[in-house]
Amino acid sequence: MADEASGSAPIEPPGRDLLAGRRVVITAAAGSGIGGSLARRCMLEGARVTISDAHERRLGETADALEAELGTRPTAVVCDVTDEDSVRALVAAAIDAMGGYDTWMNNAGLGGNAPITEMTDEQWNKVLDVTLTGTFRCLRAALPHLYEAGRGTVVNNASVLGWRAQERQGHYAAAKAGVMALTRTAAMEAAEHGVRVNAVSPSLAMHANLAKVTPPGLLAELEAAEAFGRAAEPWEVANVMVFLASDLSSYMTGEVLAVSSQHP
Repeated sequence: MADEASGSAPIEPPGRDLLAGRRVVITAAAGSGIGGSLARRCMLEGARVTISDAHERRLGETADALEAELGTRPTAVVCDVTDEDSVRALVAAAIDAMGGYDTWMNNAGLGGNAPITEMTDEQWNKVLDVTLTGTFRCLRAALPHLYEAGRGTVVNNASVLGWRAQERQGHYAAAKAGVMALTRTAAMEAAEHGVRVNAVSPSLAMHANLAKVTPPGLLAELEAAEAFGRAAEPWEVANVMVFLASDLSSYMTGEVLAVSSQHP
């Protein structure tokens, strides 16, 4: 507890084969954020992984880094979740590469900063299209394969802003609240097929790109508001997503778990 009180991150735990033998697809998995950490964590837990992202170069770099560290290269598929054909192609590529999939993780999201009175339709629609409609497109395309198998898990990435108020985040908050509601609805529909659908709701996960798109001073303010006085490490969010994908959460569906050191 001393490390937590000082604001320093704990040591990442080793893999425990929580996903041994599983086949996992992860959207928006390029780079140093939650998606890249999630791919790494799934591989550490014994899963075969297909990663996807709209950024081809960064996707390749992520696959290279995972191969260099872990000795196994994940399948990498370029996918734009705003394009239906691209999403369908990702499903087909994952089935072709891994013989199917047992877990689908929707991580794609897009933020921004604008007061509601100044937000344009273009800003609103872009965030909603990636964050909410992109999740819907992936669910629509990915669930039939899981239904056919009669088992499987889906884990969506929401945000505490779906619960909490933060200025200049109207589009992002609305999109993430939508992801939460979509998660609950999908879970009710999927239950009869033996498929579970849950979500995480992170508060603040620190990675290199976050500082580039956050107004000056805001990150320090948000970190100070957290009980541990720091942002989560991306792997700390990934660990909870792995828990929701694993058999340890076998009775959970339609749930949204806050990965946060604050109450919603």
